[in-house]
Amino acid sequence: MKKQKQNNPFNLVAEEIIFIILDLLNRNSLAIKSFSLVCKSFYAVESKHRCSLKPLRQDRLPALLSRYPNITHLDLTLCSRVSDASLSLVSHSCASSLRSIDFSRTPLFSTYGLLGLALNCKNIVEIDLSNATELKDSALAAVAEAKNLEKLSLARCKSITDMGVGCVAVGCRKLRFICLKWCFGVGDLGIGLLAVKCKHLCFLDLSYLPITNKCLSSISKLQHLEELVLEGCFGIEDDSLAVLKHGCNSLKSLDVSTCQNISHNGLPSLINGALGLRQLTLAHGSPVTSSLADCLRKHSMLQSVKLDGCFVTDDGLKTIGNWCASLRELSLSKCSGVTDEGLSSIVTKHGDLRKLDITCCRKITDASIASITNSCKSLTSLRVESCTLVTREAFVLIGQRCHLLEELDLTDNEVDDKGLKYISRCSELSSLKLGICLNITDEGLIHIGKGCSKLVELDLYRSEEITDSAILAIAQGCPGLEMINIAYCKYITDCSLLSLSKCPQLKTLESRGCSLITSLGLKAVAVGCKELTKLDIKKCHNIDDAGMLPLARFSQNLRQINLSHSSVTDIGLLSLASISCLQNMTILHLKGLTPAGLAAVLLACGGLKKVKLQATFRWLLPLRLVQYLESRGCMFQWKDKVLQEKLDPKCWKLKLEDLMP
Repeated sequence: MKKQKQNNPFNLVAEEIIFIILDLLNRNSLAIKSFSLVCKSFYAVESKHRCSLKPLRQDRLPALLSRYPNITHLDLTLCSRVSDASLSLVSHSCASSLRSIDFSRTPLFSTYGLLGLALNCKNIVEIDLSNATELKDSALAAVAEAKNLEKLSLARCKSITDMGVGCVAVGCRKLRFICLKWCFGVGDLGIGLLAVKCKHLCFLDLSYLPITNKCLSSISKLQHLEELVLEGCFGIEDDSLAVLKHGCNSLKSLDVSTCQNISHNGLPSLINGALGLRQLTLAHGSPVTSSLADCLRKHSMLQSVKLDGCFVTDDGLKTIGNWCASLRELSLSKCSGVTDEGLSSIVTKHGDLRKLDITCCRKITDASIASITNSCKSLTSLRVESCTLVTREAFVLIGQRCHLLEELDLTDNEVDDKGLKYISRCSELSSLKLGICLNITDEGLIHIGKGCSKLVELDLYRSEEITDSAILAIAQGCPGLEMINIAYCKYITDCSLLSLSKCPQLKTLESRGCSLITSLGLKAVAVGCKELTKLDIKKCHNIDDAGMLPLARFSQNLRQINLSHSSVTDIGLLSLASISCLQNMTILHLKGLTPAGLAAVLLACGGLKKVKLQATFRWLLPLRLVQYLESRGCMFQWKDKVLQEKLDPKCWKLKLEDLMP
């Protein structure tokens, strides 16, 4: 045995070379696991190499932290609960190495646990406590002991106040990034303290805080501030912005979305000194007129402008077209008032655009598509959802002229097979959305399968003429496919799932309402797509317990499943308990589900974080059981709607057409 060990060639491979190999395998967890099992030396080196950890449950932390001694980033978002004891273990095991930790969506730890972490992990620079709605000021006082902290996320921490933020401001002087979005208890006092004490702040998110002009003067003095988010700050008005007239010189990104009280009169004060401004978001705000656009004319560095949901005028768009800046990104999603004339005036002047969003611009026609494709041939992202006046002929131009496209959204449009034939020339395409495209058939999708080999995401929601032949072409031509939506494609059968089973990287399969698929097809997907994380088979009535058993055996990465209106019973559900990753389960209107079976399933699935059930089960399950599961970190959503066909918001047009004579 000793001689065999000495002759093992793998033991001669230098550790540095193994590190390089592991770096190349970084995104493939299954490959890394297989690699580490080759021999003991590879196993030992992989343990030393790993720097980040994302455990499924807190009970696995002791073994994981023992095996991996060099963890710098710890992500606990998949854990349904994290106790103080677990935090104590982390703070002692990773005392010298830990630099960042993510608690977002992770409940049940207390101030004591945070204090131990902050005191013991001296090198920690990043903490994410987002969604900790019960977090109090005392917890922030504990966080303030992390003297080297640079990044802190507190989004939706609705119970904290100025006092807690003040503790952070005094204790964490090196802070560079802080997010306080939806922290409704934080006002001018807390923000003022942050601005005065944390002079190195680069990023400040104050979305939906009840702040006024009182804290703006302090913010304007932050010499390193590059990104400022004031979305939904209704207390800020034009008159109050005058204090910023000579400040914020370092600002590169500004978001004043949903600030209804900021207009072209106050905006110049906000950005007057920020000549290096690169990104500006004015979504859902004041009308975009020539006056508003004119006040931005001198910002020659501006590259991204987002005006989603605003009313825009032709004069406003023409003024934007005359800016000296060369825009790379423009978003006009759901902007009323966009016309061919206004849009053409922008795209003809900003030919270097890389990203353009004209979702729901319902007044534009083929003329706009012609202008876009003729002027902006370097586009990598184009979103044209629900542009109802654009005819099928216009989509041919996209394929003829915009060959660099990586993302294309044509949801709810008149595109047909001819259009897809030309779009298939876009060989760099990775995301294609064709939901509610009623004119496309297998012929068009076969062209896509042949021409777009880099496709990762495909949405065919309610594109009802699609059959198994189209899915076969996609599966054969796009081996790297990770997400496909074939919901309500009524001609899809098990043959499509057999084809998709040849896509080993498939992570998301949405086949809701495909009534012809059965457990046989689901078995093929389970065996072939071992990285599957999200599965929606709602209203797949022919899928029963026979489909759950292969999932339980082969789909160990499955995290989210919707089984509503299927034929699965207690037995099939109980088999899913072997999937340790499973966290989110929707099980409405299962005729074969009994209270006793449901109770057994809920107890057996130890990692569940969210379960959606019919309200009738609320009174049939033992109260102590529900309380126990909630204490374990599981959240219940009780639905009391009777069984009925719901009007799909994406399918309103189809329903209206059915009603017309």
